[in-house]
Amino acid sequence: MKIGSNFPAKLPEGPIADQWTNYKNHINLVNPANKRLIDVIVVGTGLAGGSAAATLAELGYNVKAFCFQDSPRRAHSIAAQGGINAAKNYQGDGDSTYRLFYDTVKGGDYRAREANVYRLAEVSANIIDQCVAQGVPFARDYGGLLDNRSFGGVLVSRTFYAKGQTGQQLLLGAYSAMNRQIARGKIKMYNRHEMLELVMIDGKARGIIARDLVSGEIERHSAHAVVIASGGYGNVFFLSTNAMGSNVSATWKIHKKGAWFANPCYTQIHPTCIPVSGDHQSKLTLMSESLRNDGRIWVPKKPEDVKAIREGKLKPTQLAEEDRDYYLERRYPAFGNLVPRDVASRAAKERCDAGFGVNATGEAVYLDFASAIERYGKEQAHLKGLDENDKTIVTDLGREVIKNKYGNLFQMYEKIVDDNPYETPMMIYPAVHYTMGGTWVDYNLMSTIPGCFVIGEANFSDHGANRLGASALMQGLADGYFVLPYTIGDYLSADIRTGKIPTDSPEFDEAEKAVKDQLEKFINNKGTKSVDYFHKKLGKVMWDKVGMARNAQGLKEAAEEIRQIRDEFWKDVRVPGGLNEFNEELAKAGRVADFLELGELFAKDALHREESCGGHFREEHQTEEGEAKRDPKFQYAAAWEFTGDPKDAVLHKEDLVYENIEVKERSYK
Repeated sequence: MKIGSNFPAKLPEGPIADQWTNYKNHINLVNPANKRLIDVIVVGTGLAGGSAAATLAELGYNVKAFCFQDSPRRAHSIAAQGGINAAKNYQGDGDSTYRLFYDTVKGGDYRAREANVYRLAEVSANIIDQCVAQGVPFARDYGGLLDNRSFGGVLVSRTFYAKGQTGQQLLLGAYSAMNRQIARGKIKMYNRHEMLELVMIDGKARGIIARDLVSGEIERHSAHAVVIASGGYGNVFFLSTNAMGSNVSATWKIHKKGAWFANPCYTQIHPTCIPVSGDHQSKLTLMSESLRNDGRIWVPKKPEDVKAIREGKLKPTQLAEEDRDYYLERRYPAFGNLVPRDVASRAAKERCDAGFGVNATGEAVYLDFASAIERYGKEQAHLKGLDENDKTIVTDLGREVIKNKYGNLFQMYEKIVDDNPYETPMMIYPAVHYTMGGTWVDYNLMSTIPGCFVIGEANFSDHGANRLGASALMQGLADGYFVLPYTIGDYLSADIRTGKIPTDSPEFDEAEKAVKDQLEKFINNKGTKSVDYFHKKLGKVMWDKVGMARNAQGLKEAAEEIRQIRDEFWKDVRVPGGLNEFNEELAKAGRVADFLELGELFAKDALHREESCGGHFREEHQTEEGEAKRDPKFQYAAAWEFTGDPKDAVLHKEDLVYENIEVKERSYK
């Protein structure tokens, strides 16, 4: 494995609390008249891309926005449920910018960049004000003020929410801001278009090749800068909580053009997903982490009770309290059910591997709301002057409180599982959810390709080895509304005399030819296996050997097996239909081709990192209690440079220096 040199992240100097302010005071600006001369492409219209497109257009830039969905409001951000973090200390419980910064770095197991995380915490408060002004219907407390709840890995309540549909409401806010600019003509919206290649001219990102997914037409689009906001790559596992269309292609295309890909092995396994039900399932459904505020997680203590439950001879509600193992409360008394996601996921896997899983496959634990229903019910009965010892009254009142907080989540669970979670505990199990790794970016959010910026989940910058709950929406909107609009201006200030970028250049010719050649190769391949056949095969290798727990032997085997699947894919994949028409199998084939390359780099990255941290758990590197064991030698971001084949990728290390936080063992006990 070749190792490159360290490289500049362009971090500001001075006290961390002043860095972002001082940075903004000294960057180059583009005056309003000149912004009208500059074009910016934004790929992706989720919270990061939608907020960036709207803000850049509001500032005066000419924006071209692309999404492969039929509308920007279909972006996968819509699926986020539980909330968005911000350090506003509305609860008066000791929260602050520093504490949010500290919790994020600690939650990421000391593998995030300090300067970026502090900036994220600093601008978080602005996001809430922005969204309230847009009309986002955040939950309110009894006095009409914005309400907060707590999430895993923190000891304060800083999560703003709109029932269990926060992502949807925030996305509608960004979408309304986009629509205002679309109506003004400042955003040209390209729905049902997929970016298939980055175009570089004189070493700078100057456009993209896109395919109209309805007509099949290949199009050239130029700009002075390209912003990638295409989300994460969790679907490399096939089964994940991501929408089926979510993919790695935009970030992988720029990686193959020179953008370094950082920490691909940092993938988050979310602890509260509905368990897998069978071999023919195409995706998994997330139950919001917010449920862990009131739900208690447990399994039976005795193997004979587990057996009886699996055989349907015993209901979980019939099991006495003393026969239940509330294992998170037992192992982590300080945080209990609100430990971070990586800790909760591994704890669930440990109990299920030990034979205490409660469903037919042995891969499920209970999330139980009986205690919360009783607690809230008694409180409401007391308030209303009713009999607090009347079980029926207490249960009815308690269920109403739970319904107001999580009603749509309970409804979703019942529709999928056909079980009423008000009456019997939910069953949950960890599943792939979010990717902390992504394109390496500097403090300006620019990749190693000049003019190519990457924001939101698509970059690597803020969450280290594990993202705290409710921080994805925070990062997406922070990048789009409050960071990129400043940093991209500093870069674009050199382009005010450049003029329109023509699309009839040799660089556009070459990029378009490469795209067409690959599409024709798929159509003409005449293999015997479907795209999904290979995607599922890849996903099984990834989950079995590169999933929640990894070891050197399994990772070496995974890299070899993925190479074999990739070779077989190119020889034997069958893509029905034609080129110049709506052809979802053709679109899917390109995405799976990219996953088959990413998967190998993913395994390579996990193999090289001989430590456990956050979502990356190497079985060889754990404490006696089974917790992640970091190694100071690996206190760096691993950024990989593409050199023609994933197995030959060159590693570049960005050392992570902590001057404002003491690096110590991460404990939630």
